[in-house]
Amino acid sequence: MSGKYDDIINLPHPVSKRYPRMPLAERAAQFSPFAALTGYESVISETARLTDKRLELDENRKSELDATLSALASSLPEKPEVTITFFKKDSRKEGGKYITLTARLKKIDATAHTIVLTDGVTIPIADIYALSTAAYGESYDRV
Repeated sequence: MSGKYDDIINLPHPVSKRYPRMPLAERAAQFSPFAALTGYESVISETARLTDKRLELDENRKSELDATLSALASSLPEKPEVTITFFKKDSRKEGGKYITLTARLKKIDATAHTIVLTDGVTIPIADIYALSTAAYGESYDRV
């Protein structure tokens, strides 16, 4: 005997008399990778998702938007087509994103301070960044 394990190297493989032999598919499952931290990937992707900061309007922009809203209020029966860029707050993290919609104007609700479009979208007036309509030839910067 010259090797360390020469006394056991040629012995038969032990087989249990109590437990049946495990199928190969189950043996492979023992060594498959697993997610030690469940939900970690979704947390990382949520953290990496970018949001925009809300931009503050200066007084000139506010007065221009007010003038456009008053002009649109007088033409509500024609349901003018408007393009609105507004800020939508993110529900999960700080910030949000700017959305631009083009639709027909249904109503300007002065008590709720909202604009209602014919497709049912309601936009708070305080969230409007830019408003343009072809009827008055007015167009403000977009984000």
